[in-house]
Order: sequence, then C-alpha cells, then structure tokens
Amino acid sequence: MLFEIGKHIRQERKKRKLSQAKLAGLLGMSRTTIGQIENGTIQDIGIRKLLRILEVLDLELRVRLAGARPTLDELRDEGDF
Repeated sequence: MLFEIGKHIRQERKKRKLSQAKLAGLLGMSRTTIGQIENGTIQDIGIRKLLRILEVLDLELRVRLAGARPTLDELRDEGDF
C-alpha cells in the first residue's frame, strides 16, 4: 500500500515540476525521506506527515474495504477509462 501511495506522490510531484528537494523544503523534511516515501521503502511514517504531503500536492487519501473492486469514479481518476 505504501508503494502505491508513494507512486501517486511521485507522479503528482513530477507533474508539478517539483524536485524531491523542493518538496522536502516545503514540508520541512529531508529529500531522503521524500525519496523513501515515493519508493515505498520508508520504515515508518506518521499519518500527520503523510496527510501534510498529500495536502501540499492537492491529493487525498481514500479508505475502502480491502479487496473491494474499484468504483467507476476511482477508475476514471486513475485514467483507466
């Protein structure tokens, strides 16, 4: 799951033409931390920190039942339709 979240963070960061260092500076984090989040290799990340990253990138976190099929809106958001 963290890998998927990191992938979306990376995509949005690049779309906005922000370097990892620039995003890290905006958030008061290290570039290494941003890289680990994007790669899904971070050992531990607090929910407040994650929510702050998503907020800066105008992203949101959605919760749904594990194994549930994606909704039509979720598929459209991902560009699968």
